Amino acid sequence: MTERPADLDTAARLSVAPMMDWTDRHCRVFHRKMSRHALLYTEMITAPALVRGGARHLIAFDDSEHPVALQLGGSDPRELAEAAKIGAEEGYDQIDLNCGCPSDRVQSGTFGAVLMRHSDLVADCAAEMIHAQGREVTVKCRIGVDEQEPEAVLPDFLQKISAAGVRRVTIHARKAWLQGLSPKENRDVPPLDYPLVHRMKAAFPDLHISINGGIDSLDAASAHLDALDGVMIGRAAYQRPADILLDADRRIFGDDAPRPTAEDVALEMIPYAEAHIVTGGRLHQVTRHMLGLFTGRPGARHWRRILSEGANRPGADGRLVEEALSAVTREVA
Repeated sequence: MTERPADLDTAARLSVAPMMDWTDRHCRVFHRKMSRHALLYTEMITAPALVRGGARHLIAFDDSEHPVALQLGGSDPRELAEAAKIGAEEGYDQIDLNCGCPSDRVQSGTFGAVLMRHSDLVADCAAEMIHAQGREVTVKCRIGVDEQEPEAVLPDFLQKISAAGVRRVTIHARKAWLQGLSPKENRDVPPLDYPLVHRMKAAFPDLHISINGGIDSLDAASAHLDALDGVMIGRAAYQRPADILLDADRRIFGDDAPRPTAEDVALEMIPYAEAHIVTGGRLHQVTRHMLGLFTGRPGARHWRRILSEGANRPGADGRLVEEALSAVTREVA
């Protein structure tokens, strides 16, 4: 059985959800500059891409991202075990198994939310992943899918994966409807059932349980932390990163060290972006994640416009970020 490191327990008090096409390595570096403690996740990477496709470049990351988790998608225990081993070799702090994504692509591959119908298989996958390497293996799931009754399905699911050695789980407090709703609709349409997730903590006190879904402020996160071990925030952390992350270390982790400002973060991203450009990258690949940095503040529109219009142009570099930041400063003045 894998022993759970105390620092990961603490980091998981607040985590930024794995989000396809959003939480890439540039996004995670950006988020880390706002919070020293929050647990960050990769986008979901499929086990076949790593094991059969040899796509290790998909899981490259910067040392500054720690603590950082690799989320894997798949349903073949041996393949997931090999992918978990690769993730551990690359230096990830934890390996997560996706049992919550409702997209058509993951359904056709028999992974993601459809695995809520196959709890025995999930337990087998988790056991193989744990046995293959030394990092903690966690699971992110839904409360159920389609016509399943969450009150019956979720406890059975949690019992089986915990028996397999999983000690930390994140529960998206919505069902996933695999037919009739798009992935986007599955993030909003099915009703949230926070009380069910809270009851699962009471039923499984030894499980470290984080809640996900519809949580869009530190006030809301703090309320859940009265009863649960962790909160995972997705779109709000991406679209309004300063609101969620700049004060997270103080409010969620009790760290009274001086917090950076949004302006500090923008300036700190310039050398990172410049280093990426030197290796052949584009400024846009970094700055697209920074557009929401000043949301709700004077100058936010100018910041977004300058970066959106200019970052894809040939030769765009850190000077564009300085220009956008100057526009924010002028607006405030």
